[in-house]
Amino acid sequence: MTDSEPAPWEYVPAPESAGLAGLSSEYRLFVDGTFSAGSGEKTTSVNPATTEELATVAGTADSDVDRAVEAASGAFRDRWGGLDGSARAKYLFRLARLLQERGRELAVLESLDTGKPVRQAREFDLPNAAAYFLHHAGWADKLDYAGFGPDPAPFGVVGQVLPWNFPLLTLAQQVAPALACGNTVVVKPAETTPLSALVFAELCQQAGLPPGVVNVLTGGAHTGEKLLSHPGVAKPAFVGSTEVGRRIRHRLAGTGRTPVLMLGGSGTNIVFADAPVEQAVQGVVDGAFFNQGHVRGAGSRVLVEESVAEEFVERVRERTATLRVGDPLDRNTDVGAVNSAAELDRITRLVETGEAEGARRWSSPHPLPERGYFLAPTVFSEVHQSMRLAREEVFGPVLSVLTFRTPEEAVTKANNTPHGLAAGVWSEKGSRTLWTANRLRTGVVWGNTFHRFDPTAPFGGERESGSDRVGGRAGLEAYLDV
Repeated sequence: MTDSEPAPWEYVPAPESAGLAGLSSEYRLFVDGTFSAGSGEKTTSVNPATTEELATVAGTADSDVDRAVEAASGAFRDRWGGLDGSARAKYLFRLARLLQERGRELAVLESLDTGKPVRQAREFDLPNAAAYFLHHAGWADKLDYAGFGPDPAPFGVVGQVLPWNFPLLTLAQQVAPALACGNTVVVKPAETTPLSALVFAELCQQAGLPPGVVNVLTGGAHTGEKLLSHPGVAKPAFVGSTEVGRRIRHRLAGTGRTPVLMLGGSGTNIVFADAPVEQAVQGVVDGAFFNQGHVRGAGSRVLVEESVAEEFVERVRERTATLRVGDPLDRNTDVGAVNSAAELDRITRLVETGEAEGARRWSSPHPLPERGYFLAPTVFSEVHQSMRLAREEVFGPVLSVLTFRTPEEAVTKANNTPHGLAAGVWSEKGSRTLWTANRLRTGVVWGNTFHRFDPTAPFGGERESGSDRVGGRAGLEAYLDV
């Protein structure tokens, strides 16, 4: 082996070209079927892996929100609301096919805009986004038989404010059922990740969607609040943090409009002593560090039976140490960049607090890039219920390990949080898994797996993680006036 050849245990870089994203220098608002300049202050989209500017994005003023809601209202009244379900289904099928055809391009765009590994965007985000449109296309002409009574009606205009961790997938989860049910939508993606939503607007044009059925606004918190509280929006929808969701619920109280709320919550894995060890280690690591841990319901807590905890933690550290941290456009990368400097600062402060409170910190020895917003995958052991790491949503590549002695104690500790989005139970006994699942106060429980999504199955939380669902028949109810 010569000096120029890589060592046999090293990975040869396999980068995707950033040029595949087809970035424009400037992106504009999409209102009433056309792209137009916004009246607000322009912003700049930044690549979190390099801190380089990607594009200039139009700003949204209150007048732009009024214009978009008016366009959606006109489209609902004159073109979309009375359209036959089978006709709506054809548009949804076209959008699904376009997402599939342009999957590689959109995966690179998502990676550039969010910092997530391009492999995850290509293999998870894009296939699932297309699947949600395909699934709801099948529902569009069957709503009379969905169990919501005869002739269930759409609300009209839906205003949707979306998060930054899965921009295109979350858009699909919310836009697809809204359109299938006969609503029109005004979408506001996160301020830091607007690009894939604006390219989705191009797909709407390409699919021939009637003008005004889908509108895309960009901007920050003020734009989102203006949209959700707009009197012309019949159904507000918000996907994001619990804190903001709580404010939205209070703001809309007494207006007669019940918002769709899909909120946060640190997921919990419960590992019993009889769990399949290799499978459980891989599942816990995937749950904690998939998409940098920026998954609603990410498994940022793991409860391990005390008799196997020491061995299990060591195996988790060994597996975490093999994760490759670096360029998100490299198809070998496992952990990419944190989405923004503000997010990195928040997570770093929480990690420092964990150490100060007495938790034992271990961080991956993998070298971090010199540029960009990166944080090494971190595992905390000796974590107690009173610590912030155990109580708060970390929303980053950080795993906290707690222990338990009995199944009852495991359930008590897992439920000792205001959130209730997702959990995983690891055991060779199906009876134990079901016993535990029935006692967990969480919307979703996986058995011997984690983060398995299917558009035919409902996903959503309880308590401060919201109460609405996406996927399946249950996911239609949020967008039907029943």
